[in-house]
Amino acid sequence: MKEKTVSEAVNFRRSVRVYDSEKPIDTERVKKCIEQATLAPTSSNLQLWEFYHIQSEELLKKVAEVCYNQPAAKTAQELVIPVVRLDLWQQRIQANVDFIKKANIGKDQKKIKGALDYYEKIIPQLYRGTDKLQGFLHSLKSNWDGRKKVTYREVKAGDLRVVGHKSTALAAQNFMVSMAAFGYDTCPMEGFDSVRLKALLQLPKAAEISMVIGCGIRKKEGIYGDRFRIPFEEVYFKK
Repeated sequence: MKEKTVSEAVNFRRSVRVYDSEKPIDTERVKKCIEQATLAPTSSNLQLWEFYHIQSEELLKKVAEVCYNQPAAKTAQELVIPVVRLDLWQQRIQANVDFIKKANIGKDQKKIKGALDYYEKIIPQLYRGTDKLQGFLHSLKSNWDGRKKVTYREVKAGDLRVVGHKSTALAAQNFMVSMAAFGYDTCPMEGFDSVRLKALLQLPKAAEISMVIGCGIRKKEGIYGDRFRIPFEEVYFKK
């Protein structure tokens, strides 16, 4: 099968809710699409995400059950679960610091000081705000500073949670478009019991499940109707 262009893949992608059990998908190709997911843009390049690729029949059945046995989960040949890991911010900051230092061995260290200061001073200060009290104090300071100058204001724990989910959702979209390019179908689902699903995946308390993505090849009845979108002129504003 010829791989689709980006535009073709975007148009091909639909939220498919019933998959054909007679048409298997290539697990290695799905894994490749997850690799492409990790190339998505992410806030401060922290990559505060993980991806769980569910293949075993036993676990597929258990995950479907905590997804209310909705068809997109129950008929999926495989499932991919993007998980937000804000709790890994210190490790991911260090990974960026190590990369910058390694990539610039033998170069003028003054030129990389700004990047290192960003990861060693600014970003740690921001992500300490994942603690609710610290985040509240950060917000008081940013509101005070914002009276007189341009100020970053999304500093509370809830704000950082949104940032983590936005980055992970961007990666999930990369994954779904990559799957579509191979002629594979997906369906992102938010209907699941997060406590039971985290237990199945043996995730730590601080981890948050972004969505569950069903994967397979569509049956005709798997698309519930014609695509509907709000008219473009109602959502596009030129300023």
